[in-house]
Amino acid sequence: MDETARNPWTRLSRRTAYRNPWITVTEDEVLTPGGRPGIYGIMSPNSVAVGCLPVDAEGQTWLVGQWRYPLDRYSWEIPEGGASKEVPPHEEALRELREETGLTAARFQELLRLDLSNAISDEGAVVFLVWDLTAGEAAPDETEDLRLRRLPVAEAIEMAHDGRITDAISVAALLRLEVLALRGQLPEGMPPVL
Repeated sequence: MDETARNPWTRLSRRTAYRNPWITVTEDEVLTPGGRPGIYGIMSPNSVAVGCLPVDAEGQTWLVGQWRYPLDRYSWEIPEGGASKEVPPHEEALRELREETGLTAARFQELLRLDLSNAISDEGAVVFLVWDLTAGEAAPDETEDLRLRRLPVAEAIEMAHDGRITDAISVAALLRLEVLALRGQLPEGMPPVL
């Protein structure tokens, strides 16, 4: 981070334009970096995005398939969801993993943090690499109609490369894992993935 950088925007006012249980939209009157008056709308989720990239002892992972309403299409993703900002992210990510896949993880490590759409939203995400897995019963939310797919990590990475996976959190997590594996930087005790 550039410690000498300063904010070139000037906020003149802020109002809540819309709010529901999931998001708040604010509209700011601003002076742009060029000094002109303008408006800036910001969508703020009332949660933080969390995700888990599970890897079992055989180098397999799980993807969750579901219809994404805003995109009006089907999406394959790592287990992920919205989480309380009041609970540590790893606890919420492990909860999402259990709910969506039935898996519990004895070991985890933070994989990455993301700003998901920083031109229009302040939504952030925290993603964990999880292993030493135990199978159990999935319990998805009533708003979720999920399919699970177990496949080699290398195949999931290829899906991120060739565009079959487009979810930003999933693509970033899979490509980060690939880089760690290629550099020989996987956590101790983690099964090989490539």
